[in-house]
Amino acid sequence: MAHTILLVQPGSNPETRTYTDYESFNECLEGVCKIYEKHLKRRNPNTPTISYDLSQLFDFIDQLADLSCLVYQKSVNAYAPYNKDWIKEKIYILMRQAAGAPAV
Repeated sequence: MAHTILLVQPGSNPETRTYTDYESFNECLEGVCKIYEKHLKRRNPNTPTISYDLSQLFDFIDQLADLSCLVYQKSVNAYAPYNKDWIKEKIYILMRQAAGAPAV
């Protein structure tokens, strides 16, 4: 379990920057998915259930001005930064594991 800080900037305005911290990296990945789910619920308030596929989630991530995370590395007692592409790769692996498929 590595403490992780998620940095999000949805729009071009720097004032839209926010951060959230998580006790583990997997919780952070789930947090990214929840951000997208909240976005979908705002856009579709009358839809009782929200569903999406990974390509839609990845398109949303790509449209964010910035998305990155800082993952605590105990071995060096510091946080390592990771970008959108790395986060998308890890979400893909997490979702494959959740679906019961082996990670490639």
